[in-house]
Amino acid sequence: MIADKKYYLDTFCVDENILERLIAEALRSGGDYADLFFENTSAGDMLLRDRSVSSGGFNIDYGVGIRVLKGEKTGYAYSESTQLDAMLSAARAAAAIADSGYCPAGQNISADKGPQCGTPACGFKGRPNPAADRYPMQGDWRESDKNSHVEYLQRLDGMIRSRDSRAVSVIAMLSDQVTDVLMFNSLGELKYDTRPMGSISVQVIYRQGDRTESSSASRSWRMGTEMLSEELLQTLTDNATKGIDERFAAIRPKGGEMSVVMGAGASGILLHEAMGHAFEADFNRKGQSIFADCMGRQICSRGITIVDDGTIKGNRGAVNYDDEGVPGQYTVMVEDGVLTSYLHDRISAGWYGVRPTGNGRRESFRYQPIPRMRATYMEGGECDPGEIVASVRKGIFVDNFANGQVKIGEGDFTFYVKSGFLIENGRLTAPVKDINIIGNGPAALRSISMVGCDPLVDDGTWTCGKEQSIPVSCGIPTVLVDKLVVGGN
Repeated sequence: MIADKKYYLDTFCVDENILERLIAEALRSGGDYADLFFENTSAGDMLLRDRSVSSGGFNIDYGVGIRVLKGEKTGYAYSESTQLDAMLSAARAAAAIADSGYCPAGQNISADKGPQCGTPACGFKGRPNPAADRYPMQGDWRESDKNSHVEYLQRLDGMIRSRDSRAVSVIAMLSDQVTDVLMFNSLGELKYDTRPMGSISVQVIYRQGDRTESSSASRSWRMGTEMLSEELLQTLTDNATKGIDERFAAIRPKGGEMSVVMGAGASGILLHEAMGHAFEADFNRKGQSIFADCMGRQICSRGITIVDDGTIKGNRGAVNYDDEGVPGQYTVMVEDGVLTSYLHDRISAGWYGVRPTGNGRRESFRYQPIPRMRATYMEGGECDPGEIVASVRKGIFVDNFANGQVKIGEGDFTFYVKSGFLIENGRLTAPVKDINIIGNGPAALRSISMVGCDPLVDDGTWTCGKEQSIPVSCGIPTVLVDKLVVGGN
């Protein structure tokens, strides 16, 4: 949602003269660039456990972060008050650390430890346009009836239990957030935005005889209370009860190197973790990414295009503006197998001499922005998903990844697979569970030989934890990776 400028100025008790004064104070010691990031977040949550909402909470986070760049140094300070004296003090603290590394007593500041150079890119002076808003909010979470949320969670619990009598425990969480932001910098760019977020997740424990299995489902969008629809209840119920018979029948297969078919949608988490982070410009600028010297090179087969997109309406990773006031964009990282762009904030864009891609993001006003993903996915190819499975003599099909580990520098990864199927002579046969997928990101990219025509961005509650926690989303079409190591029996 984008309100009028006065709403944001009033929210933070400032006017444009005060903004100019804060920038001037931040640059008083000779800084090259300064910016302000104001935030007002209202967040709530409630937890249902076995038919009863047992806990809930609400909090407000409010303040301003001030950043100063000077040569290769960054100073950052924040204030939890927007009283003028407190903000001026924070501006001086940020300037002091950028100037000499000096830390005034009692100030919340930090310095970037990596090399920096170049002037932050400009050229984004246009006003925020409500007509182009990527997340209009029909029902404001801040004004919603919490009793109706309780009833919604209880209905979800009842629908799941009615669908499968083996469900012995249902735990559901509903969380909501609305964030007002106001950004201003020494280039004279003033941006503002209101960012809604609604998330709901459910975990179900099933018991059959003396065995138990679990299943989970989640959905999250940059939307208001309108997301709490009958359709969402049905979708969550379907996903939380799907495949339970297969879970109880699943085996842990023999491991080894084999072909792996990754199902469309949530398998994109492997793309995000094993490859997407390695395209973030700060890792490449500091020489920490395996792709640091690969710009313009063929890094995988032709026909593979990987993007990071901040423009999907209502998506968890959507941004009207990133946290530096740069418009959200559709950024092609790999085009037809060629690495064409990193993901840039203003600092890395200045270092590389390119325009920022709208990937400067932060957890809150207490943190500096750094290059982060938004919605990262592979575009669709030309292969029928059924033909992809039919082409495999021996392998596995996976579509439900859990947690994993990745080494950015080497690109090595390990992911836990919660469920899938054996592929034998082109057919899905026995269900499998409790296996690991082990490989190397760049090598896995090069091993993709078939790309499905079914691209899907998953709308789960994905959160990326690179130094700071931010909402993201991911996706992929059905793809065939010719060689990966499967850890089984």
